[in-house]
Amino acid sequence: MGLRADDKPNHLTDYAADAIERATDDRPAQKDPVPGPSTNAATNLIINDILLRSVGRLSRQTVEKLLLGRQYGQQFAKDAVENRSLVHTLAAYGVTKVATKSVPGAVAVTGALVLKVLFDRSQSRREARRKGRKMLRKQADEDSLG
Repeated sequence: MGLRADDKPNHLTDYAADAIERATDDRPAQKDPVPGPSTNAATNLIINDILLRSVGRLSRQTVEKLLLGRQYGQQFAKDAVENRSLVHTLAAYGVTKVATKSVPGAVAVTGALVLKVLFDRSQSRREARRKGRKMLRKQADEDSLG
């Protein structure tokens, strides 16, 4: 798969990777090995992927706990973030994948999020807060996960 020398960039990540390559490589015409501890490029790519995903997950959970913890307390935030259902996790992953695959996907996801915010704001504040708290309480309760 991937880009060959005669392929044109067609994804945001292609453009970003090309820009980083030009900015950081003193010999851009020469091929470089995939950085990592192994002599096998595929193994190095897997190691890099696992590390990046782990750092991303840890930083995302830390920020989520911080945001929820300010309003609901640290223990509640910890329970709510760490006890997500598999369905919730897969749905978030799927939506993120759609949003990052293409510009139309990003527009569709952004539009859906704007509609959800507008819907939430069309309800009374008390009702919207009550529904949000109910969902978070259910998520924080380990026994509710099936």
